[in-house]
Amino acid sequence: MTAFEPDQSIANRLTGLQPGAQPPPRRQKTIPGTRDDGTLIEDPGKRAPLVLGDRSFGEVTDIVCGYAEAPMPKPWLALFTITSSIAALGTGMILYLIITGVGVWGLNNQVDWAWDITNFVFWIGIGHAGTLISAILCLLKQNWRTAVNRSAEAMTIFAVVCAGIFPGIHVGRVWFAWMLFPIPNSNAIWPNFRSPLLWDVFAVSTYATVSLLFWYMGMIPDLATLRDRAYLRLNRGISRPFAIPMPVGKDIVLPFMPRPDTIRAFVYGLLSLGWRFSSRHWHRYEKAYLMLAGISTPLVLSVHSIVSFDFATSILPGWHTTIFPPYFVAGAVFGGFAMVLLLLIPIRSILPNFSDLLTLRHLENMAKILLVTGTMVGFAYSMEFFIAWYGANKFEFEVFANNRVNPNVAPYWWAYWTMIICNVVFPQLFWFRKLRQNPVVIWIVALAVTIGMWFERFVIIVTSLHRAFIPGEWHMFFPTWVDILTFVGSCGIFMTLFLLFLKFLPVFAMAEVKLVMPQAHTDDHH
Repeated sequence: MTAFEPDQSIANRLTGLQPGAQPPPRRQKTIPGTRDDGTLIEDPGKRAPLVLGDRSFGEVTDIVCGYAEAPMPKPWLALFTITSSIAALGTGMILYLIITGVGVWGLNNQVDWAWDITNFVFWIGIGHAGTLISAILCLLKQNWRTAVNRSAEAMTIFAVVCAGIFPGIHVGRVWFAWMLFPIPNSNAIWPNFRSPLLWDVFAVSTYATVSLLFWYMGMIPDLATLRDRAYLRLNRGISRPFAIPMPVGKDIVLPFMPRPDTIRAFVYGLLSLGWRFSSRHWHRYEKAYLMLAGISTPLVLSVHSIVSFDFATSILPGWHTTIFPPYFVAGAVFGGFAMVLLLLIPIRSILPNFSDLLTLRHLENMAKILLVTGTMVGFAYSMEFFIAWYGANKFEFEVFANNRVNPNVAPYWWAYWTMIICNVVFPQLFWFRKLRQNPVVIWIVALAVTIGMWFERFVIIVTSLHRAFIPGEWHMFFPTWVDILTFVGSCGIFMTLFLLFLKFLPVFAMAEVKLVMPQAHTDDHH
């Protein structure tokens, strides 16, 4: 119940005075008898809408700001408790590793790269979709990116954070990890600049820095909107008191704490850097955003190419191949888009009005990209065999035939065929229109691709190492419980950061979403 009259309550909602108030849902969810939400239009003379429900600019602002302003819902709190507990478990495993040593992992003299580097390459690959969606699609002026670019950018940052954990702890003496950077020191010890591992340090740190700047700059106008709405409620004296959400029963009100809008006004005001929505601010913002998009685009190709050099510059059969750079880049985009779909499809069905901004057309476009990149990855798999055969290197061919494919002699054959089924077979379902327009099918395929991309990195690393040239040096790798729980903990860290992003930061780029709405093009007669 509210203390205001009904007409005053409506007025407050329309002016952003009620934090978290969502506009009413649109009446027609789908076209009767179909799954079409109105965006799956195949008429060349009619452009499919990118925002549903005949929303106004004010309603889009209420929808996006409502997610950050509303009290934390009970399901969010329960899920955050679970993911943060898993993250704490992973942190405990890292501390246990530092105290005890890398002997708690399943590494041996032959397989000295395994679970940890597999996870590093996996998380770096996940982080590529954000840059692709935000930068390349921005330069290509693909308007459908506006529904997913902010979430994908956030996912990029969080995936790079998780990726950076594993090289740091893989060195064994974690307290010497700072020596990876070319910092002058009294011992005159410099890193080996010819090592691909040092290239990783520069590539990943550059990618993380530019991606963070790109993500943060895109949020500045939206943070200023959240700041102004909080100030407006404080000036009107209708701000809610601070309360601790409880899983059961009423929330606990703490009257001695500052009101949430006071905290929002300060934090969002600090982060918005004095943004005042002036024409000069918009002009400089658009130039800087386009400049960062141009800088970020080469990173999509360079970062994972350099990661692939960790393997391709060696002389080890199974790694020493020139196809790795494009193969890794295609696989990174493939796995990154799968993770975007894996995260956003459940959120789309849970959060109110989310499906008005993330439509079936957006999901279908990303499903098409999964189909294209999955086909590219499948082509790379086949070319590995062709190159091994055509190069007449029996050791190279033995790695593929007897270390990976043949179930009779290859101990890790199950991992290889899991990779093939998940990465090559599952995406082929998207040749059928009804399947690539079904959110449930898309989510299942995205889950399979995410699993398959992890197994791809496992197959590349472990099956190439565990059998050396002399049979006496053959050793199997078996992950220990510390290996497994460390990876599970990194997943918990990733999900915890993503949940915090959903709660406290704008999920959609409001200015860009409004720019693709019909109201923004009233003079367009084409």
